[in-house]
Amino acid sequence: MEQGINQRKTEHIRLCLTGNVEGVNKSTGLEGISFIHNALPEINFANIALDTSFLGKDLKAPFLVSSMTGGSELATTINQNLALAAEEKRWVFAIGSTRAFLESDTHKESFLIREQAPTIPIIANIGAVQFNYGYGAEECQRIIDKTGADSIVLHLNSLQEAVQDGGDLNFESLLPKIEQVCKTLDRPVGVKEVGFGIDGTVAEQLYNVGISYIDVAGAGGTSWSQVEKLRSRDPLRKAAAEAFNNWGIPTKDCIVSVRGKLPEVPLVASGGMKTGVDAAKAITIGADVIGFARHLLQAATESPEAVIETMEQIELELKMTMFGIGVKNLTELKNTKRVSIMGQSLLEENS
Repeated sequence: MEQGINQRKTEHIRLCLTGNVEGVNKSTGLEGISFIHNALPEINFANIALDTSFLGKDLKAPFLVSSMTGGSELATTINQNLALAAEEKRWVFAIGSTRAFLESDTHKESFLIREQAPTIPIIANIGAVQFNYGYGAEECQRIIDKTGADSIVLHLNSLQEAVQDGGDLNFESLLPKIEQVCKTLDRPVGVKEVGFGIDGTVAEQLYNVGISYIDVAGAGGTSWSQVEKLRSRDPLRKAAAEAFNNWGIPTKDCIVSVRGKLPEVPLVASGGMKTGVDAAKAITIGADVIGFARHLLQAATESPEAVIETMEQIELELKMTMFGIGVKNLTELKNTKRVSIMGQSLLEENS
């Protein structure tokens, strides 16, 4: 079992680095949003501020390193580089699924990254489906204690499990088990998808049982049905997976849907995020924090410095977007009217 999980984690990383793992004819939907240039911004670029807070800690920018990996030698290198970079730039850092860590101390260094990131928010991660396979609040608390995490996020990955050889498929009656975990733990509990998206109705169900924040993890980036299709040794399952190569709710639609149902819930937007312009678009329609995953992965195999360079480019792109529309902080960005959504200008509506 231990070797199987660790091997799977390595295969996941290598496929995400080299394979064709994006959905087919599926985008984030953010291309339907554009900004209306402000030729007279009346602000000093040097005064543009990206600072915010999440999980009770201050951030220099509204960004999160999304859960990617853990439990292998390659994952150790990646997570330590990401953690060092996230600490330097004061981004949130989310560890990959910790199930392997609960079952074995092999490659435990891939999960124990608090030493590299002593002050930033760290989020641990486990699949909610494991609550139907013997896991519960006690195991979640162990994860928090071992990693020093500020929060734990429960990932929902039903379609990935359906495509995965030997996947865990019992997703029955998880909501009351999630509620029990939320009531028992002394840390905030979040929920995320893995690239197929969370809509407002599901988000509301989760919020009503005690979930503190939602990471929509929408479609438009890595498709885990595609990843598992490439891994599968089952010809039938591999063929069936092809029918789901454009499955999922675009990230934009997730954000709008969740924000419509839950106006105040902390909302993380991930799924296909590649630039600071993408981040700015997501913030204008309701996101609070933006998660990046595969866009950072190649740099994370190299060095902390390579990750920092990528992070700095994303931050610069966000600042340049804000300068281009004349807003100097994230509150102003959230409330800007210099946005056109599917050709409908908010500026004209409010002129």
